[in-house]
Amino acid sequence: MKIEHLAIWTRELERLRAFYETYFQAHAGEKYVNQQKQFESYFLEFESGARLELMHMPRIPDSKNDINQPYTGIVHFAFSTGSENEVDLLTDRLRKDGYFIVDGPRHTGDGYYESVVFDPDGNRVEITS
Repeated sequence: MKIEHLAIWTRELERLRAFYETYFQAHAGEKYVNQQKQFESYFLEFESGARLELMHMPRIPDSKNDINQPYTGIVHFAFSTGSENEVDLLTDRLRKDGYFIVDGPRHTGDGYYESVVFDPDGNRVEITS
């Protein structure tokens, strides 16, 4: 069994697509549009075969989850870069491009080398070696 994909609602579909393409080497499929439901989405595919669906529909309410005070539910998702040096390089690139680095890079107590960044919508993205 494997996770087929995760999905994120967003207010700015193109901005979020560009973020994951630019920093995490995602490849977007064709944009899906359902005019009747006012729904738009992209499936982003990563080298590993994992997929992330980005979705937009105007009537979806904003999340009440405070990015500084998380609640129960999905907290983050992680990308493995393959090395500590790559974690450092990507974290530095994101910081220089103005993205908020929540934590790290650092060695964790459970053996990871990681940093955490907010994507443009405030979702926590972990970058691991």
